[in-house]
Amino acid sequence: MFPDDLKYTAEHEWVRTPGEAAGSVRIGITDYAQDALGDIVYVQLPDVGDAVAAGAAIGELESTKSVSDVYSPVTGQVVARNDALDATPELVNSDPYGAGWLFEVVPDEGAATSELMDAATYESTVAS
Repeated sequence: MFPDDLKYTAEHEWVRTPGEAAGSVRIGITDYAQDALGDIVYVQLPDVGDAVAAGAAIGELESTKSVSDVYSPVTGQVVARNDALDATPELVNSDPYGAGWLFEVVPDEGAATSELMDAATYESTVAS
């Protein structure tokens, strides 16, 4: 149900290692999260160059149902953001693991993704 090559957070973000930028990880929200949010109509993301802390709210997703915070799964610096979402935020709904990615971070030294959940653990968390 959830891609095995990703890591997951309890806040329903996913992390793909590596990202497109050198040394980065790519971050988005899960299919479960986008389905719970409903039709996403606006995305607020951190800017390139912003420092982010693991677990901190760093953006928002606004849907027809509600506004939800986006949290950074890792501590580091934002090196890319998905500017396509400015014009087409619905990509988060239609392709959450592909074209609907949110941003990329180069993690600080020692900021590991190993403590994040694997797909099976995340799936059991969502099911309970």
